[in-house]
Parts: sequence; structure tokens; C-alpha cells
Amino acid sequence: MSDYEIFELGDVVLQCGRTLHDAKLAFKTFGTLNAAKDNVIVYPTWYSASHADNEWLIGEGMALDPAQYFIIIPNMLGNGVSSSPSNTSEPYDRARFPPVTIYDQVRLQHRLVTEKFGIERIALVTGWSMGAAQSFQWGASYPDMVERILPFMGAARCSRHNFVFLEGVKAALTADAEFKDGWYEAPPRRGLRAMARVYAGWGFSQTFYRKELELKQPVRPFGGRAPDVPWNYASLEDFLVYFWEGFFLPKDANDLLALLWTWQHADISGDPAYGGDFDAALAGIKAKAIVMPGSTDLYFPQEDSAYEVARMPNAELRVCHSDWGHFAGDPRGTSPDIAFVDAALKELLAR
Repeated sequence: MSDYEIFELGDVVLQCGRTLHDAKLAFKTFGTLNAAKDNVIVYPTWYSASHADNEWLIGEGMALDPAQYFIIIPNMLGNGVSSSPSNTSEPYDRARFPPVTIYDQVRLQHRLVTEKFGIERIALVTGWSMGAAQSFQWGASYPDMVERILPFMGAARCSRHNFVFLEGVKAALTADAEFKDGWYEAPPRRGLRAMARVYAGWGFSQTFYRKELELKQPVRPFGGRAPDVPWNYASLEDFLVYFWEGFFLPKDANDLLALLWTWQHADISGDPAYGGDFDAALAGIKAKAIVMPGSTDLYFPQEDSAYEVARMPNAELRVCHSDWGHFAGDPRGTSPDIAFVDAALKELLAR
């Protein structure tokens, strides 16, 4: 039995001009929608993740408390649970799955929120990494609906440097002869392992590796579920194999590439209302906002966040000082980092 529901989207015309037939948006909810329908939090997923990977930030006594809020976790198209290369019928299966933008993702999430639940106001949209990009997009595309956003360790558009990093990830995965241009019959395991090795140098910071933090057992995460893997690895190689290769090997290569395309082309000004004007899209976000970069994040540096905040009318820059790089925002991060995110969420919700 699945622990999620499916919202039938029907035939969806995407920004790329192609129609995704019989599209499906998987989602999971926590808590109860109140009579006023004003206790809503939307919490989108991140790269390669499903709804289950977001649950660490939800719990009793936490900011995202199901006793107080109705929390919706929508799965991105391409993540293997919503419509994706791995679960779509011909002719748009596998390598032919159409490209999906962040604007497409949020537009379809908006349909879920309004058509299924009749919601007109959202108290908060928050998310980590690609979830942060969707938080920004919600604020820009639906400024009169979204009251608050807290994007953490993410950006309102993919930077040129970030784009180049992702080209390296893509090249490592697709160089496997077994990949067969996306028409593989068996998983391209050599490519998935190579992708994991490339990713390993970026997901955590130089300081993380200098301090050999992968060899030490940290505090358990604040609230939510326990981490999937222990942090007392025997060696750096043990960490690279068990954590990083183990992270990517179960995933479908075409799904990973579909979401990688979405990540590379993330830009909130992709909403037709802004016509590609990034500064105008940032200025269009009316929501109260705390934008939270990580101090050692190699994907999304705080300089980019400072640029965004300077052009948003109601935003504050709040840096999470951590040695854990991008993964300061993930359940595999340290307890103080997760507590920092949770405290900011509580403060923002109280405004």
C-alpha cells in the first residue's frame, strides 16, 4: 500500500510545447485543513527525493506541526512517484519524457491546492534545494496567495556555475555504455556510481572533509525521523561507497536526468508574466520571506541569496553557518543546523 495520494491532472501542455497525457501528481498531507482553509503549508520535494524524504522537518512541537497546520508535500514531476520517465507510457517514456520547468511544477501544484482542496491562501511555502526554487516560484507566480516563503539552501534561478557543475554530473552518468541514450534495459550502474563520485565533492563542503566529519557520529537530527544511514564511517572510501553510491544506485537514471534538466533551467522569471525579467520576478514576491543560504554551500552561495533578497520587498537574508555545505539543510545534517531552520520557520510563521 502506498503512503501517498494521486491527483489526476489529465492532459497537461507544458512550457516546452509538448503534451504530457494522463499526467499524475503524487502528494502526501499531514494534519487537518481547518474550516477557514488558512492553515496551509506547501513543502515541495528536492532533487531525486520523494515525499518521504521531506518528513524529517515535520513533527509535534516543530514549526511544521500537523496539530496546527495542514501540510502538503507535492512530489515533483520526474521524481519517480509523480509522472516521470520511469512510469510514463509510450511515446513519452524514458528518454522521450518531455522537459518540465519549475514553473510547470508549481503551476500543477497550484491546481492540486485549488482544485482538490479549494484553498485560496497559503500560510507558508518552504523547501530545501530544488524545493527552495519552487518556494521562490510560488511567491513570484502567486503573490496574492502566498503569505510567507522560506527557501533554504537554494536559489530563485540556476547560476551559470551551478549549471556547469550539473553538466559534469550528466556527463558522468551518460558516459556509461549501458546507458544507451536512455533506452537501457538494465540500470547503468557504472554511470550511477560515477555520478555519485562527482556529486560527493559538491554536496558537502571542503571544511566537512577537512574535519573528517564523515568519520564521526553526530547528534541525531532534531525532530522527525532518524537518518537512513549512520555517520560513523570507517574511512573516506567507505563514505563514498555506502553513502554516495548507495544514495544514487536505487534511482532511475532517466528520472535523475529529467530533474537535472529542471534544476539547470530553474528561473522564476520563466513565468510568462515576467517575460524573463529576473529582477522583476523577485520584486513581484510580496510574501514575507526569510532566505536562508548555507555558509559553505557550494551549489548556492550566499552572494546569490544576497542579490535575491536585495530585490525582494519583504525579505531577510539569514545565513545558516555550518560546515556541512549544501547538506546542512538535509536530514543527514547536524542537529544544530536542523534546529536553526526550524527556529526560523517558527519565527516566520509567527509574523
